[in-house]
Amino acid sequence: MFGQTPVLILKEGTKREKGKGAQFNNIAAAKTIGEAVRSTLGPRGMDKMLVDSMGDVVITNDGVTILKEIDVEHPAAKMIVEVAKTQDEECGDGTTTAVVLTGELLKKAEGLIEQNVHPTVIATGFRLAAERAQEILGKIGIKVSPDDKSMLRELAMTAMISKSVSASREHMADIAVKAALSVAEKKDGKYSVDEDNIQIVKKQGGSMEDTSMIEGIIVDKEVVHAGMPKKTSDAKIALVDSALEIKKTEIDAKIEITDPSQLHAFLAEEENMLKNMVEKIKASEANVVFCQKGIDDLAQHYLAKSGIYAVRRAKKSDMEKLAKATGARIVTKLDDLRKADLGSAKLVEEKKIGGDNMTFVTGCKNPKAVSILIRGGTEHVVDEIERSLDDAVSVVSLGLEDGMLVTGGGSTAMEIALQLRDYSTSVGGREQIAIEAFASAMEVVPTALSENAGLDPIDVLIDLRKAHKDGKKYAGINVYSGKIVDMKKEKVLEPIRVGKQAISSATEAAVMILRIDDVIASKGMKGGGGPGGPGGMGGPGGGMDEDF
Repeated sequence: MFGQTPVLILKEGTKREKGKGAQFNNIAAAKTIGEAVRSTLGPRGMDKMLVDSMGDVVITNDGVTILKEIDVEHPAAKMIVEVAKTQDEECGDGTTTAVVLTGELLKKAEGLIEQNVHPTVIATGFRLAAERAQEILGKIGIKVSPDDKSMLRELAMTAMISKSVSASREHMADIAVKAALSVAEKKDGKYSVDEDNIQIVKKQGGSMEDTSMIEGIIVDKEVVHAGMPKKTSDAKIALVDSALEIKKTEIDAKIEITDPSQLHAFLAEEENMLKNMVEKIKASEANVVFCQKGIDDLAQHYLAKSGIYAVRRAKKSDMEKLAKATGARIVTKLDDLRKADLGSAKLVEEKKIGGDNMTFVTGCKNPKAVSILIRGGTEHVVDEIERSLDDAVSVVSLGLEDGMLVTGGGSTAMEIALQLRDYSTSVGGREQIAIEAFASAMEVVPTALSENAGLDPIDVLIDLRKAHKDGKKYAGINVYSGKIVDMKKEKVLEPIRVGKQAISSATEAAVMILRIDDVIASKGMKGGGGPGGPGGMGGPGGGMDEDF
């Protein structure tokens, strides 16, 4: 009917891949991402150096940071990066585990597809296994109370043991626990921690050990006038969100002065208005002012004359934290400033840190906002300390909020794998094979930990399986001695939410990728894949290998 004319449905140049080819291609891309971060897992994991197109360098072993910095092209690989981002937003830790687990689930699924097990059967099996894994996690969890500071400290130390700050992890863990407990709020018998209330200020110089927590706020500003006091004790703090300047008219206005005395009166009135502003501040008995907008030179002079410590152009976020820490109320109209609006702090002083003058507001009565001042030898060190402390504060917060912990060192993953194998026989059908594959994939955690420590993963797995079979549900791998030890006694702990989130995100991403059997990439898109391996990624061992 059409003669010899070809029927074009898709635009010319569109690449299309169907069936197993498309599935294996997507799986290969996902596995490559997993391999990229696998070598960073655990205390013996290595770091990655990432250099972007501008030449900026990032040195880290934080899974989500690595994946955010890499410019990933393949569509399936982008989905794995999303897993890391979700894990980071929800838990702040466990990003590497989540990504490695996703890669391993797909690797096991690949073997099943080759044996002609249908992808939807694998997906159903994976979902059943994930549900069961969540139940197992709940059963083997260990309760923790907010009063148990030593347990919370162990949580923070476990989160930092794999980071470059591990040498100073005890000092950092104390800071993380103190900061999280300072901003924790109890509502209906449950704790919640808003990490936005913990301000992190980085200053190059000094050493890691000089990092400290301040029960108050650091404002990266100095006093506006040299004549002002550099130190104010028993501070009464006013937070003003309006300019201490003469307002300019909204419309173009013209003032005609015909007489020199008029000019004098005009200037005198301007001076009087500024003086009145300062008088209003004085009347409220404030001796420290943080202004979100500008302060006129003349107003600065009057403030200095009155011995008031003033800072201008403070950031909105700093103003909010100051309000929380000092109990002050941010005033938008100077006329409304009353004594009741003032906050209090024992000391407000200007200090020089790393060549910059900063204002320290300390000794707040009930600080619901605190600051951490990070010090380190180089910019890269300071940045990595920030990432590590962020993880540590996150896990302590999760421990406080959920009140449940699990053991690390691969022990929880092995216990889940063992119980899933028992469960798979009760399910029957083809899904049983998928559940067994899920159980094997869980074992990637102790496998990767032992590989990174230079141990034989097969020996480690055999010993771990035996220990868990004998009922030692907290048995995990000590990567330093190579021995199987009780992780509860070793105090290697992590929040239950890290494991729960990693399992659910990894399962969902793996199932979504497995269900794709057709990839249609329009012209001009590099990430369409193709027989040569994942497009734009150079295939496993191509443009991106695990050591970059």
